Amino acid sequence: MAKEYSRTQRIAEQMQRDLAKLIQREIKDPRIGMVTISFVKVARDLGYAEVYFTVMPFGEDTEDDAVSAASDVLKDAAGFLRTELARNMQLRTVPKLRFHYDATIDRGRRLHSLIEQTVRESKAKAKRNDDENGE
Repeated sequence: MAKEYSRTQRIAEQMQRDLAKLIQREIKDPRIGMVTISFVKVARDLGYAEVYFTVMPFGEDTEDDAVSAASDVLKDAAGFLRTELARNMQLRTVPKLRFHYDATIDRGRRLHSLIEQTVRESKAKAKRNDDENGE
């Protein structure tokens, strides 16, 4: 009988919590903005971990600029973050960190706006049809 959560899933969840704290408290680079770790996927052999993040732009930055800056900062800080994870987690080897921007929130926001636009257009079309039919 399989366990409810595999070891790699438990490690990924712990890494997600620890990375969120480390990024918030230890990385002092002003370019990073408000970064959220949305998902971590750890390889079965613990060789690497895919870390997915989102970023909220602030100030005059566009979203693309904020993503690019946060990605650069996180990639530069990957060694430091891995070292800090090794201190906090009881693992023989800590996976190498690979950071990726998580675009699912942007896609969801875009789909939501398309759905709202379609609903508005269909309501306007229905109202025009009612007005033309004299109802």
